[in-house]
Formats: sequence, structure tokens, C-alpha cells
Amino acid sequence: MNKNKIYYKEKNIIIYNDDFLTTQCVEENSVDLIVTSPPYNVDIHYNSFDDKIHYKKYLEFTELWLEKAYKLSKEDGRLCLNIPLDKNKGGQQSVYADIVTIAKKIGWKYHSTVVWNEGNISRRTAWGSWLSASAPYVIAPVEMIVIMYKKRWKKLSKGKKSDITKDEFIEWTNGLWTFSGESKKRVKHPAPFPVELPKRCIKLFTFVGDTVLEPFLGSGSTLIACALLNRNGIGVEIDKNYCEIAKNRLIQEGKILQSTLFDNSKSVITQSEEIK
Repeated sequence: MNKNKIYYKEKNIIIYNDDFLTTQCVEENSVDLIVTSPPYNVDIHYNSFDDKIHYKKYLEFTELWLEKAYKLSKEDGRLCLNIPLDKNKGGQQSVYADIVTIAKKIGWKYHSTVVWNEGNISRRTAWGSWLSASAPYVIAPVEMIVIMYKKRWKKLSKGKKSDITKDEFIEWTNGLWTFSGESKKRVKHPAPFPVELPKRCIKLFTFVGDTVLEPFLGSGSTLIACALLNRNGIGVEIDKNYCEIAKNRLIQEGKILQSTLFDNSKSVITQSEEIK
């Protein structure tokens, strides 16, 4: 653990203010699940990342971080990657297909894909040629969550427990998820995803107490889910302002401090009873 890079640490949650591509804060072969939504390269105005680079450069960046993620994952480690199906800003690109191809080349094995129906068709800004066959655009109002794994899919529980309910399991193993996105204004981040997304991935694909990594922490949604679900959460974020946003959300929404106080009070009671 590189203490110089720690921005926030409380109980089983830690935020590193660092560049994921070069970070040495996470041990190799230590992560059970990676849940992330990397930059989409659609000119979103992040503080510390250029989200409008040549597509070839974007895919090179993608390969670098997926290689790093592969090294950090356990043999039975899993990856839930939220990415667009395609893009039309700056030219049509098959983003999902290209990233899956790169991941498989690195060594990630494909398991399945969830289609997230975010219901954002109202945000479309172009139809191409209006009411004409000359050059219409087809825009799918969905995002993808591709599920991959490192070496073997089956995880051995070794006494660990799952906390997913029967109804959740039945609903979430259906590969079409419908829930709203997150408000940029509310969380003060240009491209947040809702806590519901990592919550489902974490409950489906990890046991209680497993380690979850978010390489592009952003507003902190993945770590909030970790805090609420009793997983060890590691977030890496290059931008200090976003680290602060994530920390504040963890305290407010993840109830980090409240749970710490509760645990401490139980410990005090136990000690006093032993003294008696």
C-alpha cells in the first residue's frame, strides 16, 4: 500500500488519488471483481482527462488499462465493464465490439453481456438526414455491461456467503436491466453511473467480504455500493476534486461514519460486559 497516494480510508474502503495506469497501490492477483465505466471518448469535460482523442489512441489507452486490470485480478477475478454499444460523435465506431476484442486479446475470457436500458432516447441530438434515406443515424438508447473473467469462471465460496435474494437473482440474471441513470447535477460529475449498477454487479458476482476495484472512481458510486454491501472497496481516481466528491458521497450515502460508530459502540458494550 502506497500511503502517499491515500486520499481517504475508513473501515474496508480506500480511495487512492493516482493514475491507474501507473499506480502501485493495488497488489497483483488480489482483486475479486472490477466494476468500472471508463472514459467514453465522446468529449465529456472531465477535469483531468482528455475525452476527445483519436479513436486509435483511445483503443491503445483501453488496452493499457485492461492489461493492468488483468494483472491485478485473481485467477477467478471478474470484470463488469460499462461501455457504450457504439458512438457517432466524430464518426461511427463499434466501441463495444472493439473493446471486447481487445480484452480477449489480452487474456480476458468472455462470459456474457447485460444490456442496460437507461431510457435516455430523449437526449439524442441528431437524426442524420431528417426524413430521408440519404444518411439517417440509428441510435440505440442503451449501454452495455460486458462481463468477463481472468482464468476460471467458477468461484469457490470457501465458507463465504452470498447476500443476493431469490427475487434479485431471478431478475438480475435476465440480461436486460432497466433503471435510470444518475444526475450529473446531483453528484457534480460529468458522467456518473447510478449506485444501482455496481450494486447489482457486486451482489451477483462476489461474496460478502470480497475485494472490489474501481479503476476510474469518478463520483464514487462503486465504493458506495461496496460500503453498503460489506465488500472491501478500492477506488483509484486521478483527479483530486473527484476524490473529494467520492469521499463526501461515501460519508453521506455510504454511511461510512455511522457504521463505524455503530461497530465501535458494539465493541465497547462487549468489553464492558466482559469486565463485569
